[in-house]
Amino acid sequence: MPELPEVEVVRRGVARWVVGRTVREVDFLHPRVTRRHLAGPQDAVARTRGLVVADAVRRGKYLWLPLATAGGDADEALVVHLGMSGQLLVERADAPAEKHLRALWRFTDGGEDLRFVDQRTFGGIAVVPLVATPDGGPGGLGESPDAAWAHRLPVPVAHIARDPLDPAFDDAAFARRLRERSTGLKRALLDQSLVSGVGNIYADEALWRARLHYARPTRSTTRAQADAVLAGLREVMTAALAAGGTSFDSLYVNVNGASGYFDRSLAVYGQGGRPCPRCGTPVRRDAFMNRSSFSCPRCQPVPRSAHW
Repeated sequence: MPELPEVEVVRRGVARWVVGRTVREVDFLHPRVTRRHLAGPQDAVARTRGLVVADAVRRGKYLWLPLATAGGDADEALVVHLGMSGQLLVERADAPAEKHLRALWRFTDGGEDLRFVDQRTFGGIAVVPLVATPDGGPGGLGESPDAAWAHRLPVPVAHIARDPLDPAFDDAAFARRLRERSTGLKRALLDQSLVSGVGNIYADEALWRARLHYARPTRSTTRAQADAVLAGLREVMTAALAAGGTSFDSLYVNVNGASGYFDRSLAVYGQGGRPCPRCGTPVRRDAFMNRSSFSCPRCQPVPRSAHW
């Protein structure tokens, strides 16, 4: 599933090619694509057509497009969840339809279309209200600070925590909340209500940088260790952004269909049996939450009181 860097790469592409344009026509081409919009596809069309895409905003793995009347404010947003295989692509209006095309937006300027392609149909789209939240809005990359919608969140995103690249992320609060939990460190990192945007790939990479095992109990995590994890997350996510994200197959692409290449720089994730870049010890692969977790047995020793 795409994590923060991959979604941010898509957000930047949408911001460049789509923001400021007026929606002329919307087609939803598969019934599952609007299953999160409970009023149905026709309602989603009616609440989108004729509006301006005012911005492209992200929190964690969630991406949304505030929709405004011409010259007006945005009270609702088009929320796009990419799921396992969703892609937002910018294509010429006369380009052939993709095999797994699920939704299509055309614009009044007659320029490129915005297309949602999803092979596995785990992703989805909904038009939802923007609401005020206690922490004051997205605050992360791509925010338009002077716009009213910059201080509100879509309803489905309101419970999602800020991400480590957000300037308003509170490191001290993260460390405190981490110690209040009774779980393993990686399980906590995957909880989007604690820190958003982190998935299997970047959790493993950050923990390797911090020299901490994924099963370390959160209750015994020191402030210095929490800071090391955050530093690892910021380092690996910033590097992944510069590389266009991590693409293991053709499903993870930017809006122009190009793959990221950060997979070439991964230290432990997916590297089971290969030498650790730091010490040379073969990387270990463990079963973890119906997935896999990768770590270096020497750099990241299992703690005595591991919380599996």
